[in-house]
Amino acid sequence: MALVAAALLGATGCSTSYEKLDGEPPAVAQSPEYVIGPGDAVNIFVWRNPELSSNVPVRPDGRITTPLIEDVQASGRTPTELARVMEEKLGTYVKNPVVTVMVTSFQGTYDNQIRVVGQAAEPKIIPYRDGMTLLDVVIAVGGLTDFAAGNRASVVRRVEGEARQFNVRIDDLINGGNIQANVDMMPGDILIIPEAWF
Repeated sequence: MALVAAALLGATGCSTSYEKLDGEPPAVAQSPEYVIGPGDAVNIFVWRNPELSSNVPVRPDGRITTPLIEDVQASGRTPTELARVMEEKLGTYVKNPVVTVMVTSFQGTYDNQIRVVGQAAEPKIIPYRDGMTLLDVVIAVGGLTDFAAGNRASVVRRVEGEARQFNVRIDDLINGGNIQANVDMMPGDILIIPEAWF
């Protein structure tokens, strides 16, 4: 278990040391603005210039290409920041361009995703959504396998720059209907679901 958490934290650029605590994971302050990430799709609307407007994917390298403008860094920017960059670049070709960027398909940056590993029916990365809870995450991965030890599951979270691991009780939530076990999830969380011991 500790090796899995350490490996995951190393892969995501987090410290490999963590503190294991019981109880509900603490909330982490988060930015209210969405940050574009690879895999997102963005609609670039250029006012009065429909031929320059387009709906484009954000490539794995974090860049986009639109008519007249190639290889603009989109990942890591908010839609408003990207719109200002596009206006600056289009200014070479268009007088006083006005650009609006709308995200039409969401993946987000790795810092804004939740990873689920272990005995989930479909372990995967899930884009974080505001207000997401443990129940939402379990539903998104299709529940647990027959071999899961849901009450020994844990969440690894960055708290004040340190990675910490907290116990969560998925069996109590899903099978026992204990709504108090439904904790809030945060961007960047890793949910680890171990295998039951027989």
